[in-house]
Amino acid sequence: MDRRSAGISGKYTRSGNNYNQPNNHAPSSGRGRYRHATVRPWDNSPRTAPGRNEFYHSSGTRSSQHLQCRSVNPAQDFNALIKQEIMDDLLSKSDHFGHRYDGRNHGQYASLIKKYTSAAKRPLNRAEQSQLIRLLQNFTATRSWNWRSLTTTLHSLTSAGVFTLHKPMDERVKLTQANLLSTLFDAIIFNCNQKPQARDIDARGIANLLWAMAKLVDNGQEQTPEFNEAVVALLPHVNAQKDQFKAQGIANLLWAMAKLVDNGLERTPELNEAVASLLPHVNAQKDQFNTQNIANLLWAIAKLSDNGQKRTPELNEAVAVLLPHVNVQKANFKPQGIANLLWAMAKLVDNGQEQTPELNEAVAALLPHVNAQKDQFIPQAIANLLWAVAKLVDNGQEQTPELKEAVAALLPHVNTQKACFKPQEIASLLWAIAKLVDIGQERTPELNEAVAALLSHVNAQKAHFKPQGIANLLWAMAKLVDNGQEPTPELKEAVAALLPHVNAYKDQFIPQHIANLLWAMAKLVDNGQEPTPELKRALAALLSHVNAQKAHFKPQGIANLLWAMVKLMDNVQERTPELKETVAALLPRVNAQKNQFNALAIANLLWAMAKLVDNGQEPTPELKRALAALLSHVKAQKAHFKPQGIANLLWAMAKLVDKGLERTPGLNEAVAVLLPQVNAQKDQFIPQHIANLLWAMAKLVDKGLEKTPELKDAVAALLPHVNAQKDQFNPQHITNLLWAMAKLVDNRYEQTPELNEALATLLTCV
Repeated sequence: MDRRSAGISGKYTRSGNNYNQPNNHAPSSGRGRYRHATVRPWDNSPRTAPGRNEFYHSSGTRSSQHLQCRSVNPAQDFNALIKQEIMDDLLSKSDHFGHRYDGRNHGQYASLIKKYTSAAKRPLNRAEQSQLIRLLQNFTATRSWNWRSLTTTLHSLTSAGVFTLHKPMDERVKLTQANLLSTLFDAIIFNCNQKPQARDIDARGIANLLWAMAKLVDNGQEQTPEFNEAVVALLPHVNAQKDQFKAQGIANLLWAMAKLVDNGLERTPELNEAVASLLPHVNAQKDQFNTQNIANLLWAIAKLSDNGQKRTPELNEAVAVLLPHVNVQKANFKPQGIANLLWAMAKLVDNGQEQTPELNEAVAALLPHVNAQKDQFIPQAIANLLWAVAKLVDNGQEQTPELKEAVAALLPHVNTQKACFKPQEIASLLWAIAKLVDIGQERTPELNEAVAALLSHVNAQKAHFKPQGIANLLWAMAKLVDNGQEPTPELKEAVAALLPHVNAYKDQFIPQHIANLLWAMAKLVDNGQEPTPELKRALAALLSHVNAQKAHFKPQGIANLLWAMVKLMDNVQERTPELKETVAALLPRVNAQKNQFNALAIANLLWAMAKLVDNGQEPTPELKRALAALLSHVKAQKAHFKPQGIANLLWAMAKLVDKGLERTPGLNEAVAVLLPQVNAQKDQFIPQHIANLLWAMAKLVDKGLEKTPELKDAVAALLPHVNAQKDQFNPQHITNLLWAMAKLVDNRYEQTPELNEALATLLTCV
């Protein structure tokens, strides 16, 4: 899933999180390196450039020292920062020098606020922010401010949490924030657009500004026109100064651009060019990235890929050079870094990254650290980790003991932190748990408890789920039920709470969502969910969009849709014009994408088409072409069919022949290919499969199928299981089995002891 995935998608970095921003250390002394949270310290000596800052000569020591005498030791009380005389002094300087004032004293004051939060190891709390904002009402940037003042001020105030939007938000605070940001953005745009370009624009400032702007969006600030214009003005300078960025700056820039894109920034040519200009420098400086940089870079590359970034050789090379460093530095990653890295690798794989030995080694290196640091993961990290593990396994990652141990370590924390999960995290967690169960994860008490804890929060937060979250949640609940989850009152209540939102968001679902939602509703109904009016309205709303988006459904979505519509016809829907139109729209897509269907999709599609014909669907030319296209791929995928797929395929072919479909060479070959698989997997068939398989083979024999050795072996392999599982057959199974045995005998199938014993067993059950 996604963000819009997965499964999952969403916001993977948060305020106060060391892997989302440069760290909270105080500013570095010295120049030349990107330190974690600051621009380089200022030299207060007068500048000598003609026409710039000469006024500092004439002002003596007062102008450069007055603010310093107001400076605070970061360990001192916050009250030292909010004295009115500090602001009076700043306003006095600004008024005195007018258009010649370059903003340096404002920048120094912003740095002091940042120093305070660095010493406190946290951003400003809500009360501190409110007190400070009252003082900042007249803290206004102007176009005369120089580059260093602008970068220091915006970066420091953002990093300190001055612009964080708390909930609920005081309107006065919000207005002051907006006004101050507006003046800063205006001055940044002015500086960036000077002709000739401003001489003091530097790489460090560009990195700090774009990082700060990405953090603003991540903390809830609106992307105003001024905000977007400032980003656009900065981006060309990334390419212009690409050779000047150091490791920390490269990491911060790519993180920032990924975060901005994830929050809706348009992928303009300038942004693409900025990303492209930085990627080669990842390889060039690969030995200089620390653990935080590595986590941020891989997260950023994965997020950009998830939002449409082309997988260029430079991007692939950047990933390849970073992965070995994960293993080398594995002991130094903190919980958030581990979560971001595993999320990034899972997302890259989901978007086509090859699971190279280096990637597998990186995953293996991180998993033991999940268990070791299990008590330190916050809710967002828990959600990202479980999503990542589920996605990796879904894409072929081996379920090693370390992987299982990581899952087991995290599940108890879902329950203990249940009240702290946000809507997107609830959706990601339930999707992940459902996917893990579907792949074979044991349903432990901890897993069941985690599911129960999350379901109770679906109803409470129903108004806050986005379309992708709704699709993921309903898919997850359907998949859990399909794998044995009891339809508890909490689960039914969660389903009922979400269904009205399907109709409300109907225009926002992408093809994958539509396919997953229709599959989920069909599966829930098939497992006893009552077809309520809300469910029927949700179905009708989705069906109207299938035809409109038919060209965008992928093979798995087409298979899920046709399977779902057949199930719904069986359990809910009459064959409405909308449903018929949907089926007709999808059938040509089966033929067009025939080479892309996997074994499961082929089995589901053939079952669905047989069921459609069984329910009165006319075998149109489109349906016949789709059938022929799929049958030709049964042989190629024979080794990948699981027991249920084998049972569904043979049942489908028997049903189609029974309804008059010609036994083509393609159909005969498909039957011949599957029969040996029955014998090979004989111990894995459940009662329903056994009944369907024996019925299908008897029906095919009755319609002229030759009694080959393979057919005899398949029948012989299943008969002992009739006796062994006699108590699990329902009346319909018994009826089908008795018919099958009678028909086999009628067609001169040898009455072996096993057949006679199976027949005698069934007669006692009648």
